[in-house]
Amino acid sequence: MTSIPRREFISISTKATAFLLMPSPLATFLNYNAMTNKNHFDVIIIGGSYAGLAAAMALGRALKKVLVVDDGKPCNRQTPHSHNFLTNDGKAPAEIAALANQQVSRYDSVSFLSGRAITAEKTEAGFKVLLAGREIFTAKKLVFATGIKDLLAPISGLAECWGISVIHCPYCHGYEVRNEKTGILGNGDTAFDFTKLISNWAKDLTVFTNGTATFNSDQIEKLLEHRIEVIDRQIEKLEQSDGHLRHIIFKDGTSAAIKALYAPAPFEQHCKIPESLGCEMTEEGYIKIDSSLETTIKGVFAIGDNASKMRTVANAIAMGTSAGMMISKKMIMEAF
Repeated sequence: MTSIPRREFISISTKATAFLLMPSPLATFLNYNAMTNKNHFDVIIIGGSYAGLAAAMALGRALKKVLVVDDGKPCNRQTPHSHNFLTNDGKAPAEIAALANQQVSRYDSVSFLSGRAITAEKTEAGFKVLLAGREIFTAKKLVFATGIKDLLAPISGLAECWGISVIHCPYCHGYEVRNEKTGILGNGDTAFDFTKLISNWAKDLTVFTNGTATFNSDQIEKLLEHRIEVIDRQIEKLEQSDGHLRHIIFKDGTSAAIKALYAPAPFEQHCKIPESLGCEMTEEGYIKIDSSLETTIKGVFAIGDNASKMRTVANAIAMGTSAGMMISKKMIMEAF
């Protein structure tokens, strides 16, 4: 047997130990595979309010691995009650969302992550989503249930009243303020058409144009015929208490008592990622979808307020359920 000098033996032993401590190609692959499996899903849903949760439930029941990413800021978080939702009429939106979350959480294949998506990009295998914390997740399909952002007029007190006594939809809130002293914040053709609609719920009705009125002579005549006053003084602020309107204060120092104010507002998409992916938008600013709720980018779906002018909890849930069923069916057929 050939002997090995002690110094050379120590050198060889040190190198061998170092080699053994290094991650092997197999170990590296297994670690990478575990990481990617952990962060890979069949479907990622961005937005975990009513539409997103409904989609997650339908997908979970179809045995799909789902990640719901949500930042916990639904657009109706100030609204005290939700209406026109059979079996849930009059419940607080937060109560409905909490129960929905609890029920969806029963499905083991559905995971939740509190956070905000920053970017998303299409890949050969599907989509890659980057979150605010720099973590990356991947999925075969992508669903946006991100809602819209109302662009409120810069009037002091209006934001505090939004969803409480300053409202946008008579079908959501009109019954509760029926026959109250009601105002409409708006001007021109849009305000005139909206006034006709609101006259069904309120007889003591005033239009506040917040500046020179732009109604034509026929519209003015029709408003007078229905005893609807038009006030064109500029508004200084809304006097309110805990979101409940008391008076509209004008810049000339005068005021008008008011209980409810309809203020249809323009909007923008709450999340810009669909546009960055190339999803087409409608002329009104909604994400364009087909009958299966798929956008113009294959594999990307949009549900709820971001894709529909029917801004109700019931409609959001209906769209979410439909999307979940359609997406799971597509995936099943693609895999067969």
